[in-house]
Amino acid sequence: MADFAELARAVLPGDVWDFVAGGSGAETTLAANRAALDRVAVLPRVLTGVDRPRTEAALPGGTYALPVAVAPMAYQKLLHPDGELGLAAAARTAGVPYVASTLGSTPIEEITAVGGSIWFQLYWLRDRGLVADLLDRAHAAGCAALMVTVDVPVLGRRLRDVRNGFALPPQVTAANLPGGRDDLAHQGNPGVSAVAVHTGAVFAPALSWADLAWLRERTRLPLLVKGVLDPRDAARAAEVGADAVVVSNHGGRQFDGAPATATVLPELVAAVADRCAVLLDSGVRSGTDVLRALALGAAGVLAGRPLLWALAAGGRAGAEAALALLAAELRDALTLTGCADPAAARHLRTLTGG
Repeated sequence: MADFAELARAVLPGDVWDFVAGGSGAETTLAANRAALDRVAVLPRVLTGVDRPRTEAALPGGTYALPVAVAPMAYQKLLHPDGELGLAAAARTAGVPYVASTLGSTPIEEITAVGGSIWFQLYWLRDRGLVADLLDRAHAAGCAALMVTVDVPVLGRRLRDVRNGFALPPQVTAANLPGGRDDLAHQGNPGVSAVAVHTGAVFAPALSWADLAWLRERTRLPLLVKGVLDPRDAARAAEVGADAVVVSNHGGRQFDGAPATATVLPELVAAVADRCAVLLDSGVRSGTDVLRALALGAAGVLAGRPLLWALAAGGRAGAEAALALLAAELRDALTLTGCADPAAARHLRTLTGG
């Protein structure tokens, strides 16, 4: 999968590469995500009689070909003209859910028209009426699940974007917001991230448990809460009625100093005590990482940056190739650890430190 990153870097403008690759602050958490996964050693089982393992797994909203969902990622037309439609089509081909972002550069209605299983990711906005409208649109478009991101009261200070004076090009817009609601994201100034200015103007910084309860009451769709790191918050999300929590530090792009998600995952799995599913986000780069997450107790993972690199390198075809590779790597990992399916992988033992 790392090959796609090198291909993407060769074709992307430097500021776009930095926008996707970068993290917040000194990028300590960004680096920690990868290091923590690399420290997870899995003890293979032998003599299990497994020949051709199955990769299907249950996630919120159904059973999918892999225990993987495409993470919500903004402005995918920055990477390639195929944008969200290309990556959503690749997810459909792979048989995995595609999570459409509130800040997508393609309207949710066009994404669901691609087919497959589309989940909608919601950012909490200052305009409660606009939040309600986005929910209504997600329902009407036929989304299979709803994912609310709770770790962005303000955008993390992403120094690469600040130094680049990063702003969206005119042709890339926040297509799910009403006209003019993303003007600030296009106004570049030296030493300022226009994307951060925009989100600061439209995101609500004071999201609360009462808001999550309101959301739970407004939708019958499976509800996933993304951006949870403290076991106490995971337990409370389960109490409010979440169908899943996503252990995520936003790919190292929010609080620089947050723990690596693989480090805290087992504690959150224990905290919810089977009341809801737990998914791992941030740092997943291979089928072996998917297996590691399963062995640590996750029901599945979100895959993000590697799929954007594949999209940049080859559009829809590149994304399809990356997801096919991820499936092949997971199948190999299951075979080599004696697991008949992802459910069996959750019973593997792990060691931390190699």
